[in-house]
Amino acid sequence: MRRFAHGPRLLAFALVIGLVAALCGCADNSMVIKGQMTKLQEQQANLASQAQLAQSRLSALDRANQESESLLAQTRQQNKVLEDQLTAVREQLRGTTAQLTALRTEKENRDKQVQALTASMQRRGSVSISPNNSLLQTMPSIAGARRDGDVIRVPLSSGQLFESGSARLRPGAAEIIVKAATELLRSYPQQIIGIEGHTDSDPVAGSQWRNNHELSTARAMAVYDVLVSRSAYRPNQLFVVGHGANHPIASNGSLDGKELNRRVELVVYPEKPS
Repeated sequence: MRRFAHGPRLLAFALVIGLVAALCGCADNSMVIKGQMTKLQEQQANLASQAQLAQSRLSALDRANQESESLLAQTRQQNKVLEDQLTAVREQLRGTTAQLTALRTEKENRDKQVQALTASMQRRGSVSISPNNSLLQTMPSIAGARRDGDVIRVPLSSGQLFESGSARLRPGAAEIIVKAATELLRSYPQQIIGIEGHTDSDPVAGSQWRNNHELSTARAMAVYDVLVSRSAYRPNQLFVVGHGANHPIASNGSLDGKELNRRVELVVYPEKPS
């Protein structure tokens, strides 16, 4: 019976040992879990840092994209301006080409007229026109009248005759034209009279005329109508030419020069109508 007396003690000791082992195992698990939590927190911090860095890069890319879009819009706008300028230059070139064609046609017509007048004079026994002909022996007493080779030119200011940018006569303009025509008739009752319109170099804007040639021709025609209806000149003594801005008598770089260039000239030619 004595040998079984130690049984309960041994059992209690075994239980204590087991309990101690269990507690030690729990402590180890707690340390492992704590270590894992520390690693997870570090990973979370790294992920947060990476996310912040990614957000910063995304913001930088967004700003760069906005700047690129702005630059692209500016480039498109500049291209549009350049295209508009190119279109304007092309239009100007077309206008210049049209003016050149008109000038060539005008020159051809003038050459034909001179040839016809020369042939007519030759048939009547006159061979040539000399600068010393009787036409140049007298000058009309009209302000601004001047000799120009074989012809005499009498300028009439467009500012006195016409409304701005128009071929409509101002009040009193017809009297100015008739007065000049009456003076010319005293000395040159039989000569051919050219009615030649001139403008300054400013482009025509806001009117019915496409260019200065049309405006100068229309103004010359207005003077022609007055001469035919209110003077003794016959229609076959008169002819009309519109020179536009091609024959300035002063610089178009100043207002005074432009005013002088805007004119209609009555040009006395040595020839007489056949």
